[in-house]
Amino acid sequence: MRTAKTVLAVAVLSLFFFSGVVYGGNDIKIGILDFQRILAEASAGKTAVAEINKQGQLMKADLKKKKAEIDEMKKRIEREILVMSKEQQSEKEREFRIKVNDFKSLQKKYNKDVRGIENRMIQRIKVDVFKLAKEIGEKEGFTLILEKNEAGVLYSGGAIDISDKLIVQYNADYAKKSAEKADTTE
Repeated sequence: MRTAKTVLAVAVLSLFFFSGVVYGGNDIKIGILDFQRILAEASAGKTAVAEINKQGQLMKADLKKKKAEIDEMKKRIEREILVMSKEQQSEKEREFRIKVNDFKSLQKKYNKDVRGIENRMIQRIKVDVFKLAKEIGEKEGFTLILEKNEAGVLYSGGAIDISDKLIVQYNADYAKKSAEKADTTE
């Protein structure tokens, strides 16, 4: 990771130092995009967050129900333990341990599922945003567009941040895709 940042820094510095030779005096135009901000403000990002939260709430409700079942089972065992034989006690304790282990496994599975949903949605948005950044870069003559957080950008003036343009364009594209999707489902 550190090597990649170093190579990127050297490449950017090389652009500045050798720009006269490489570009023959052309101006270098660099843009910055803030993917985290786009994810938070764009319609697709908000929809993704809502879907992730919805799935998370469904899983949380299921876990809450399972936890209540475990608590009820524990209370029932504690009430009945005095009238049970040793074999019955062992059997009930074994059933309880199995139920607790199943609960823990389900909890891990749900956490993994939520992370998977989140990663898929973010990756889909990232592909769209980076494609759009390329289109804007070509249309507006950018020499270089960097992602603010991944490229190791420590400071950037607001003048080179193209996130607003990307959000506007991405929202328009997303609304168009959503409308087309709604038309095909009707």
